[in-house]
Amino acid sequence: MVTVSEVALEVKRSQRALARASGAARRKALLAMADAIAGASSAILTANHEDMEAASGLDPAQLDRLRLNPSRIEQMAEGVRGVAAQADVVGAIVDGWVLGNGIRVKRVRVPLGVIGVIYENRPNVTADASALALYSGNGIVLRGSSSAINSNRAIVAAIREGITRAGLPAGVVGLIEDTSREAAREFMQLEGVIDCLIPRGGKALLASVRESATVPTIIDGDGNCHIYIDRSADMEKALPIVANAKMQRPGVCNAVETVLVHADIANEAVPLLAGVLAGVEIRGDKQVLEIIPERATLASEADWATEFLSLVLAVRIVDSLDQAIEHIATYGTGHSEAIITEDIGSAGRFVKEVDAAAVLVNASTRFVDGGQLGMGAEIGISTQKLHARGPLGAEQLTSVKFVIEGEGQVRS
Repeated sequence: MVTVSEVALEVKRSQRALARASGAARRKALLAMADAIAGASSAILTANHEDMEAASGLDPAQLDRLRLNPSRIEQMAEGVRGVAAQADVVGAIVDGWVLGNGIRVKRVRVPLGVIGVIYENRPNVTADASALALYSGNGIVLRGSSSAINSNRAIVAAIREGITRAGLPAGVVGLIEDTSREAAREFMQLEGVIDCLIPRGGKALLASVRESATVPTIIDGDGNCHIYIDRSADMEKALPIVANAKMQRPGVCNAVETVLVHADIANEAVPLLAGVLAGVEIRGDKQVLEIIPERATLASEADWATEFLSLVLAVRIVDSLDQAIEHIATYGTGHSEAIITEDIGSAGRFVKEVDAAAVLVNASTRFVDGGQLGMGAEIGISTQKLHARGPLGAEQLTSVKFVIEGEGQVRS
């Protein structure tokens, strides 16, 4: 088996050639990657079937993330094409100015270098992350979980075939096949090789990264997302929004986990919510239990802070917008928070005062996704504030370089 450092060093060497490639060459490579993924659908499905057969100890949400089918593979390929359709960010001028002495200053976007991604049970990340890294001029080292190793091997094989077909070095995408904890720790400590590490997974993985990583990281954090239904909310909007945010795909980070309902409309709104949330376990406060005793159980303190990733929803009645904002500040994880309201003032306050990577007004939290937001795809959703926040697309995988041009000026 090729060692962790050997995989990473090949990517680092190959990235130099990628950095010289034009935007047209990188776009051509992505389109070839997409075609190769679609063309390898049977091989990828066979590999995924092996992973599903061998899966043990995974909960339903984890199994859903691991499972591939023809539609999901086509979506994978379309995601790569979507990245290729974006404007090229490498070399883009962020801003510029001229000094009094005639020196011209500009800031331009440049690749970070080598991106490392460590993730769990998500074969689609293999394609999305590779496309975004390559299009932004970065090499990428992938380290998936043991439960998805066969799927990841098949997808990377297709990706590298497409890159080679397009005339770029296949080594810009590397897969660490050693899924041991020791290999993960070594990966997180490849200083001088990995320029940025992005973990995608549960609390245990994130805790391991925080403890062991010595390279710069961007944390793809928990998604304890809220929807607040304001006193002025239009329930014809609210009901489908909540149902979509909870039920469309409950095992993902942008699914809603807690709904807050203004007390003035609770007697009407809570039974309506229960009606559209068929199959969802509702854990409510005492007031919710009084309104729908047959549908709800009493929420614990821990429930307000839990990312369920399943068909479980916490519901609390609040007396005001202030109380809703305070609840989110106390229990939220800074991912995605939504308000449903017809009051412009309430919407404005919510947007201004709620501290999260994404804030939505009258829309489902499920839209906080790179593909849905016109970014083609994403490598994760950052819940931290430096250097990037929210969905991580190609632009977020770049830094800036100062370019200073003169005509022989010297400093006095």
